[in-house]
Amino acid sequence: MYSLLEGIDNIRLNFSEASLLFMNITLAAIMFGVALEIKIQNFLDIIRYPKSAVLGFISQFLVLPALTFGLVILLKPPASVAMGMILIAACPGGNISNFISSLSKANVALSVSLTAVATLSATLMTPLNFALWGGMYVRYSERALHLNIPIEIDFFQMAQTVFILLGAPLLLGMYVGNRFPSFAKKYLKPIKIGSVILYLVFIFGALYANLSFFTASILPLSILVFLLNAQTLLSGYIVGTIARVSRADRRTLSIETGIQNSGLALILIFNPKLFDGNGGMAFMAAWWGIWQMVSGLILAAILSRRKSIEVTEAKIPVSDSK
Repeated sequence: MYSLLEGIDNIRLNFSEASLLFMNITLAAIMFGVALEIKIQNFLDIIRYPKSAVLGFISQFLVLPALTFGLVILLKPPASVAMGMILIAACPGGNISNFISSLSKANVALSVSLTAVATLSATLMTPLNFALWGGMYVRYSERALHLNIPIEIDFFQMAQTVFILLGAPLLLGMYVGNRFPSFAKKYLKPIKIGSVILYLVFIFGALYANLSFFTASILPLSILVFLLNAQTLLSGYIVGTIARVSRADRRTLSIETGIQNSGLALILIFNPKLFDGNGGMAFMAAWWGIWQMVSGLILAAILSRRKSIEVTEAKIPVSDSK
């Protein structure tokens, strides 16, 4: 299977400055739309009901990157694809996680709270996790696989980029949403829908522009994306199950851990100061961005038909997010 990915480590995708600016603006718009829904109350809820929120952080930033590293060692994909998988796992939850949680009869308030915490934490945790696990993979590949990976890990450049792309629009969106609630209520839906459409346009455009490279690798990449997505969804649910939180909270933990911000991953990959359009990483992140929406909707359709029985621990009530 991996013979189909031969040479993918050496592929560099070229995009104009205008295309990269479009992607940066799109991600900023997505995060601004997400932040419009985040209230100060969401952070207070975490203080009042910390257990599931702490579990969400652990699942997202500790368990998931470690399990993904193990999956990479087990599957032995090409080096650039492996680094793409590690980068995806290091990113915070995706922008559609709140929507999927709502459809899945999960704890929506917990989902919104985790989105806020994960996005703010990502300014530090995303570069930290990628530097840690990516660095471990580089050393492992040099020792065990005898590969010389042409990928350098610049922690400070990545931290700066993540803060600009996530932190700034998140703080601005939270300010606007809390200071001007009528504006947020009126324009929230069109901003979120429009930004997601623009995001999908960029991904499909990026894949179409490099179709000759992508078609040759679509099958093995699809298998890898499927396995990684199954792991991400299961890891959050298992963490919640072990901790004996309610079923609704387990669903939220699964969704928040299983849907990653592939837009952030793509922007980092196309940053000429970081990965300069590395083909294996870019194809992995782009295909992930498409598949996670499909898998999220499939999961929501299944879970929406099953009752979400609240048991054991107290949790953040859904009404608190309103």
